[in-house]
This record gives sequence, C-alpha cells and structure tokens, in this order.
Amino acid sequence: MPEEAPLPPLLEAVLGVGTDLELRTTLQHIVDSAAELTGARYAALDTKDPGQDGLSEILPQTSSGGTPLSLRSPGAVPRSPDSLSVPIRVHDEEFGTLHLSGKPRGAPFDGEDEQLLHVLAAQAGIAIGNARLYEAARQRERWIEGAAAVTTALLTGETAADALMTVAEQARILADAAAGVILQRTAEGGMEIVTASTYEDPGDVVGTTIEPGSPVLEQLLGGEPVFIDDSATDPRMTTHVRHRFGPSMMLPLQADGQLIGTLALPRRPGDRPYTSAERLLATQFASQAALALVLAGTRHRRERLAVFEDRDRIARDLHDLVVQRLFATGMMLESTQRRCRTDDVQETLGQAVDELQSTIQEVRTTIFALQQPPADAPATFRGRVLKETAGAAALLGFTPSALFTGAVDNRVPDQVAGHLLTALRRALATASRRPRVSRIEVAVDATANLPDGRDGVRLTVYDDGATDDGGAGTTVTWQAPM
Repeated sequence: MPEEAPLPPLLEAVLGVGTDLELRTTLQHIVDSAAELTGARYAALDTKDPGQDGLSEILPQTSSGGTPLSLRSPGAVPRSPDSLSVPIRVHDEEFGTLHLSGKPRGAPFDGEDEQLLHVLAAQAGIAIGNARLYEAARQRERWIEGAAAVTTALLTGETAADALMTVAEQARILADAAAGVILQRTAEGGMEIVTASTYEDPGDVVGTTIEPGSPVLEQLLGGEPVFIDDSATDPRMTTHVRHRFGPSMMLPLQADGQLIGTLALPRRPGDRPYTSAERLLATQFASQAALALVLAGTRHRRERLAVFEDRDRIARDLHDLVVQRLFATGMMLESTQRRCRTDDVQETLGQAVDELQSTIQEVRTTIFALQQPPADAPATFRGRVLKETAGAAALLGFTPSALFTGAVDNRVPDQVAGHLLTALRRALATASRRPRVSRIEVAVDATANLPDGRDGVRLTVYDDGATDDGGAGTTVTWQAPM
C-alpha cells in the first residue's frame, strides 16, 4: 500500500490544538503550534482575566528550542518590528492575545503567517471553550460528590463536633484551600471559630473570635457570602490570624431560615483568587451542607426522644410491676413473721424483709435515674450523684448503691451540691483503694437536721473494705446547711 501523505502543517496544528481537554495543556498546544507554523522563535499567550479560569499571571510561553519559559507579563515577550500579535476570542469574548516574535534570520512575518495565525486563533477559541466546559463539568462533579459524601456522613449518626469537622475538611479539599473553618455565634454577639481543618496543626486558629462591631460581622450574621481577595490586607478582616491567609470565601451555613454558622475557606498568601465558578459551587455546597446539618440534628433529636420514651416505659414497668410485687412479697413476709413463734425463723424473715425494702429503694433509685436525660452532664443533683457512682463502677467492678431522702433536686443549692460532689468523688476514690471492698453505700438526706437546729443536707458514704487497724467497714459523713 502506498504511504499516506502527511497532513498539511495547518491542518495538523488545528487538529492538535483540540486533542486535550485540560485548559493549561490546551494553551501550551496553542503556543507550540503557533511557533511551529510560523517558524517563530518565541510564542506566548497572555490572558485578559487569568482569575476567571484559575490561571496565574505566569503564562505559557515556548521557544524554538522547545523549552518552556516563564512569562510574567506580555511585555516580557522579546519585541521587535518583526513581532506579530493576534487576539483569541471565545464565544465573542476576548480571552487573550497570542504573541509571536523572532522570525529566523530576522525575516519579517508576512501575510501568510498572519493568515495562518488567525486560523489557528479561531480554532484555539473553540478548543479553549471546550476545555472550559470540561473543567466546569469536572469541578461541578467534584463538588456534587463532595456534598453527597458530607450528607451521607452526617446522616450516619456523627456527633455535632464531628459533623462540623466533616463539613470543614471536605470543603477545604474541594476548594484547594489552606484551611476550612466554621464560625458560630458567640453569646456576646460576635462569631468564633469552633472547628478548623488545616494541612498543619491549626494551632490557635480554633477559638479566634470576630468581635462585635467588625465590618464583616454584619454580613456574616445576616447570612451573606463574603469574598475576599487578600485576607491580610482587606480592612474588613480583624482577626489575629488574617496574615496567614490570602484569598478567601466566607459562606453562610443556612437552611430553613436557620443560620448554623459560617464556612470560611482561606487560601495561602499569594495563591490564585477564587473564580466565579468556584464561588458559585462553594456557595451551593455550603447550602447543601447546612441542610444536611439541620437534617442530622433533627434525626439526632428524634432518636433522643425515642430513648426518652423507652426509658419512661421501663421506669413505668419497674414501678407498676416490680416495685408492687416486691412490696406485696414484703407484706407477706411480715405477716408470716408475726404468726411465727420460732425466734430463728423470725430473725430470718426480718432480714428478708429488710433486704426487700433495700431492694425496693434501689429500684426506685433506678427509676429516678431513668427519668434523667441521658447526657454526659446531668442537670440535677440526683443525676450527678448517680453519674459519679456509675463512673466509680469501672474501677470497683461493681456499682455503689445510692439512697436519696427528701427532695434533693429542689432543696440542695448548687454551691452546696458542688461541695458534696467533690466530697463524694474523694470518698469513692479512697474506698476504691481499700482491700477487699465489695460494697459501697451512698446516702443523701435532704431532710437532715444539723446540730445547731438548722435544716441541712447530709452525705454519708459507707464501704466494707478493710481498715488500717485490721477491722472492716468505714463510714464518712459530710453535712451542710441549706
């Protein structure tokens, strides 16, 4: 078969310009092809708005030797009377200008060179448009996948702190930012960074506060996005960490009329600014993330409500079934004890009645505990005492019993409760170190009378561990006026 004739140089150049959909690679193809078609020693392309496509001010340039050179401005192209420049347009919009210089042996560019360059520029506009569409589609796909990943993570039961970190970290990665931080309102009316995801240790970023009166605060609290070209020099930025960052976006996390906080995505100083497409995609991501946070919070509250309802049911069952049966059994034993004439049997029955009464009190204490919110920090004094005894169980191997007399939650002031809890923790720690301890009893009496006749509260902690003198059993008591 005869060999295929080589393609004409112009056709080959036109076809080569559109072979890659990555924008930077496409631009490099354009300058390479322009140099090859015209024999120019230098070819360079400057763009009218580098920020629109995420391009820096260093533009692709090629030389006849095939070595890419850095070009900081169009004026850096070697200029002479033999230079040639042709504009490149993308959909009737001026994208930039293609510059050529350095014809071999000092020959001038002729009409044919200019015609070839115009044809190449027209094809370059089409290729750049396609590359833009491809890059926009890739960006949109990444942000959509990121938003879906955040939604999935938030709806799988993460804690509130973990949920915020998930949003901050995913947004940082998608935006190619130096940090992803979330700010929330403070009681004083400002905003504070509560979560930070950075490449390095966030250091003192978390806890940084935007004080009331800051120029940017009104926009953030109003749920408006804020776009910043340079955090270090923008007068609206007042925090002590602003000098660490350059371009930034501050986006409202707002859904269903609820402002959860602000998502900030600062880049490093000197990094390229965010494009309009990136701003739009990040804003949409923030709205999606806020909705996911609201849904996750609603789901978490619904699960907590189900737990409350289940605990209430268990408490009712314990009260209506278990306590009543124990009480009836105790009455039967007391009746049998009165009819029995054998001292040994009477004593045994008396012990059984005492054990049943103690068990009834323990069950009632459990009922009270079930009625407390299942939180890490119980709000009532009774709940805090039960939390201390439950925490001691991990060290002791058993749970100390707790007996409450009187309305301890209503009668014991907060300050007195704090002192008693400190004493309780100290007593439990001491008891846990005693040899052969197998039982600890904690009693709180809110109806106690102090020696001076005042109403008071008394805390008693008994343990059956061995004492220093070889005995067994230790009782420690604290009391305070109310």
